Amino acid sequence: MNWIILVVSGLFETVWAIALGKSAGFTRLVPSVVFVVALVLSMGGLAAAMRSIPIGTAYAVWVGIGAVGTAVFGMLYLEEPATVARVCCLLLIVAGVVGLKLAH
Repeated sequence: MNWIILVVSGLFETVWAIALGKSAGFTRLVPSVVFVVALVLSMGGLAAAMRSIPIGTAYAVWVGIGAVGTAVFGMLYLEEPATVARVCCLLLIVAGVVGLKLAH
């Protein structure tokens, strides 16, 4: 169950990162509120997952999910370049996250 919480928390990290970008320095209300809510849910889930998952593993998985999710969102919806090199690097992060889960 804690792994599910950790994955969902990583997805909320993606949400708050995107909302932070859309908030225009916290001058736009809706993205700013989404940022705060997603940040609290993300951090709360990370903290809960760390009760049974080692801190190094939990943090690396959480950051990996957030980083890959945010980068993929940018490529799909924000016209960021989806080069072969970028996609390969993101796949390496995914492989690392999966490896940490398997090594746990």
